[in-house]
Amino acid sequence: MNTIQRLTGFLSMMAIAVMAVSCGGETLPKPEAYLRLDYPMGKYVALDQPCPYTFGYNSMAQLKPGKDCSSLEIHYPKMKATIYLNYKPVNGNLEELLRDAQTLTYKQVVKADDIREQPYINPEKKSYGMFYEVGGNAATNAQFYVTDSLHHFLAGSVYFYAKPNFDSIMPAASYLRDDMRNIMETVKWK
Repeated sequence: MNTIQRLTGFLSMMAIAVMAVSCGGETLPKPEAYLRLDYPMGKYVALDQPCPYTFGYNSMAQLKPGKDCSSLEIHYPKMKATIYLNYKPVNGNLEELLRDAQTLTYKQVVKADDIREQPYINPEKKSYGMFYEVGGNAATNAQFYVTDSLHHFLAGSVYFYAKPNFDSIMPAASYLRDDMRNIMETVKWK
């Protein structure tokens, strides 16, 4: 056997060994991936409307006031979402307003994985309320209400203009939850 035959035999054995070692694993499909979405920190400005309340909202959003301050929309075009705010005066109907706000939230139970309630109490501002985080593929993933218990009641919820798929909208949903929490915590009654 000459050197070329030995070298050819050696290379053939190495090729067979490499193939035997490399063919042992099972091929798995890669999971679907979503874009990484990062949003800049919000800069908040005060609501400048002749309403019985004011709050801070994100300057990157577009405010669309309704008539007589009973409804406001805060649009986030880049996120394809809107925060809807509804104001009602309290005239001995606080129980009804609270029940309506809670009913709206718990209608999401069908699609929601869980609903976390976070009470809000600020006696200095005379503001009391509840912030709801709705987990899963529900139509809305955050809602709140805030009241002074005597004269004012403000409720808010966020909706995306897309089929709910919480995994894909999670960065935007988290960002908007922070904005909603800011609205709730900065409400001042006039």
